[in-house]
Amino acid sequence: MTFNEIHQQLLDRFGADVITGSNAEAIDPWVEVAADSIAEVSAYLKEQADLAFDALNNLTGVDYLEPDAKRAKKFPYEPHVEVVYHLYSYTHKHWLNVKIKLSRWKNDAEGQLPEVPSVAHVWAIADWHEREAYDLVGIKFLGHPNLVRILCTEDWVGHPLRKDYEFPLEYHGIRGR
Repeated sequence: MTFNEIHQQLLDRFGADVITGSNAEAIDPWVEVAADSIAEVSAYLKEQADLAFDALNNLTGVDYLEPDAKRAKKFPYEPHVEVVYHLYSYTHKHWLNVKIKLSRWKNDAEGQLPEVPSVAHVWAIADWHEREAYDLVGIKFLGHPNLVRILCTEDWVGHPLRKDYEFPLEYHGIRGR
């Protein structure tokens, strides 16, 4: 199944309020899904026989605090974070990238982490990927079975892959720089 066919099937099933965008011309073509619908769309992508996206190869969080020069020329955008899902179907040998965009802060309240439904119940490997995105980028996955830090210690302050992250000068008496 081609990217355009998959995109159209998702639009037909969920509508433009849920499938909010796409880019078939990107190096890695992607569809954008409304954040609050990601769990429902993910279950459909896995369970629908002609799609059968049985593998979540990667899930990552990305912080777009300021546009880089290349992006700024192509389109303006507001600072945000994204979650990117790389899916593959072993049955049909096709792949799909899915993105969701979130405000950098929940309700625009600085320090309040953005929230999105977990897909760990759809693909078990998402358990680990979501914990990493939570730990490093600061995205909360609602309904996750064990959302705790995976790389930083529990008492670590902040999320190191946030563009505005300030590395601590000291941690438990150990100088960092």
